[in-house]
Amino acid sequence: MIIYVSGGARSGKSSYAQQMALQLSENPVYVATARIWDEDFARRVQLHRNERGPEWELMEQEQHIHLLPLHHRVAVIDCVTLWLTNLFMAHEQDIEAALQAFKAEMDALASMPGTFIIISNEIGMGLHADTEVGRKFTDLQGWANQYVAGIAEKAVFMVSGLPLFLK
Repeated sequence: MIIYVSGGARSGKSSYAQQMALQLSENPVYVATARIWDEDFARRVQLHRNERGPEWELMEQEQHIHLLPLHHRVAVIDCVTLWLTNLFMAHEQDIEAALQAFKAEMDALASMPGTFIIISNEIGMGLHADTEVGRKFTDLQGWANQYVAGIAEKAVFMVSGLPLFLK
């Protein structure tokens, strides 16, 4: 089962997804898609890790989430934005290739037994990117979000820490 949790920055997406996972499993998995690129980001990741208790199993994977041992598990995958960034860069900023790779990953997860809570930043609610690569990534993220929402059995939009149930 795919559960999609979207919203803006600091909207409460991760906290909500983690609470949901703990209600569904005593030993959920937290899948981190981040590639740490500087000290500030490393500090933020460490703070995020410290918020989770010992019941969580951490798995880190930048691109190929479906290869992780997630069968029959409850997993929070945080987040699509960073996952897409990794795919976008791996495919040399080719949005079609990155989108196809992402869709294949999502299809593999959707066919796997388990519950996968997919977190993503909602796109298009802020400033428009002022670079070509930024605009390409905005397109990629928007199409990827639509794909996840379309295959998800449940979809939640977070606003100021409050869940709005879409599906």
